[in-house]
Amino acid sequence: MSVKVEVWGEYACFSRPEMKVERVSYDVMTPSAARGLLDAIYWHPGLRWRIDKIYVLSPIRMTNIRRNEVKSKISANSVRTAMTGGRTELFLSTSEDIQQRASLVLQDVRYVIEAHFEMTENASEGDNPGKFQDIIKRRLHRGQCFHQPYFGCREFPARFQEWPGGEIPAIPETRDLGYMLWDMDFSDLSNIRPQFFRAKLEEGVLHLEECEVVQ
Repeated sequence: MSVKVEVWGEYACFSRPEMKVERVSYDVMTPSAARGLLDAIYWHPGLRWRIDKIYVLSPIRMTNIRRNEVKSKISANSVRTAMTGGRTELFLSTSEDIQQRASLVLQDVRYVIEAHFEMTENASEGDNPGKFQDIIKRRLHRGQCFHQPYFGCREFPARFQEWPGGEIPAIPETRDLGYMLWDMDFSDLSNIRPQFFRAKLEEGVLHLEECEVVQ
């Protein structure tokens, strides 16, 4: 069953994985970011979101900002040591680890996400597509979510509502976006791999129904 959700916000950063030091956003929201945003509104083990199209409603504009980030992270070895009773520090001192980094982000974004969901093997006997559809529409109408949806980074919150219907006024722009992140392949947890696809914006619409995904 299909659903259309309008999302908008002041800033967005869908980070390119090839940029290791400074964050640089893709020109358009990625499919994985759109799926994560819908999961924030309604997640259930019995359904899986599939993104069909992303409509770009606002002109694509970039801006430079500086953000405070920590330069390190807690290692998995430290966590394992603590779990086995060893003595180790499981915290980061922001006063010591904080540093400023420049980011090239999107400004004043607005999209319509067109998606559908599929039932999974984790659905219970009482679950069915009609039930999920009613729950999703009710949550969109009330503005409910499991956690605050965001555009790539948690400090860039996203507002949302169900698209009221009618023609979607996508921007009249066509551009080749190059290879874009599709999702992460978690089939082998010891070797998590990114998946990419060749993205093209056609009259303001990113079509995702029949993409050739490569690793």
